[in-house]
Amino acid sequence: MTQLCSFNGCIRLLMVQQLTINTAFYMLMPYLAVHLADGLGMAAWAVGLVLGVRNFTQQGMFLVGGTLADRFGYKPVIMAGCVLRTLGFGLLGFVDSLPALVAASAATGFAGALFNPAVRAYLAQEAGERRVEAFATFNVFYQAGMFVGPLVGLALLAADFALVCSVAAVLFLALTVIQFRMLPARRGARSAEPAGVLADWRTVIGNRPFVLFSAAMIGSYVLSFQIYLALPLQAHHAVPDGGDAVTTGLFAVSAAVTVAGQLKITAWARARWTPQRTIVYGIALMGGAFLPLLLGSGTVTADSGLTDWFTALAPLFAAVVLLALGTAVVYPFEMDTVVSLAGGRLVATYYGLYNTVSGLGITLGNLATGAVWDAAARMGHPELTWLVLAATGALCGACLGALSRSGRLAARTEPELNPVTA
Repeated sequence: MTQLCSFNGCIRLLMVQQLTINTAFYMLMPYLAVHLADGLGMAAWAVGLVLGVRNFTQQGMFLVGGTLADRFGYKPVIMAGCVLRTLGFGLLGFVDSLPALVAASAATGFAGALFNPAVRAYLAQEAGERRVEAFATFNVFYQAGMFVGPLVGLALLAADFALVCSVAAVLFLALTVIQFRMLPARRGARSAEPAGVLADWRTVIGNRPFVLFSAAMIGSYVLSFQIYLALPLQAHHAVPDGGDAVTTGLFAVSAAVTVAGQLKITAWARARWTPQRTIVYGIALMGGAFLPLLLGSGTVTADSGLTDWFTALAPLFAAVVLLALGTAVVYPFEMDTVVSLAGGRLVATYYGLYNTVSGLGITLGNLATGAVWDAAARMGHPELTWLVLAATGALCGACLGALSRSGRLAARTEPELNPVTA
């Protein structure tokens, strides 16, 4: 709380806003698939379509959202995203036709593409030289929302899924009103001479150090996403009759590590290493997080002894803790590096492209991880999955280390980032 109070009112509002956004999002989305399949009786392909449209719309439109934020200012784009989420979440609870559900899903996805780059660019501008501290604090609120959201959603789900959607929609509507009344208008720094959208995109894509950094960081996103893929699969393998409960525990531990330790971890790393070295070490830790899983792959039941339970679950929870620690080390410095490589200009557009690249990497990485998991199971060597993920961390860290040594990650000249009224 002391760290939060040390920032200005704009930053504090952005922090609370992100907590609310994630709470509303995660109180609904984890339960949407079950609602579509069991509540509405939709076929699996239709459920996949609805969920896929949201993800594709968000990942594919990040660049557009960032560009709009740079051109029209951060506030109106953030507000537009919250309005779209209000409409999308409201529709999801009360429509049952596939076209309407797809439209609602697309609206929620595009909403994220609008406010995510804008919020990060706004935060970077307001924080100035305290960007690393600001992004560390931001991640605490981000993770807290991910932790609280599913618990609130589960409680409301006991009444009705429509109630979950309604509450989530009301939260976004309230955010829109608060932003309109309290969030100052800000516009990011642009090129000295006016340029079109395509010229802006050429500037961003032509920034070779940024493109190389974005590509090298894909591995870190593939690793961090395994808390949604490989680790839950391992939880169900280890505890066939209680995999969901174990998975819930994994999410809780991951969020708790970040919320409790993020600020101390960032301060500790900042006092010892350069930003580039911190990112390299953090990604190495993320890759190493999967090595404890080489120590246990047994299956337990309710009748198993304590030793068996410990052997099966201790490596899994150790992996989650190490992965959360590695992510906490990387995140603030990663976000700061994007701003530095952008030279403080077109920051939202840079964040938009960065998110698009990482989203595409996650999709391809998940396909590869799933293929490795299946192949390892067929060969009777489940440890191959963990070795491949650890190697991914080593490769990603090595690439970033090479970029750092070459000087490509050095900060570019930044303009004054004093708030500019839009």
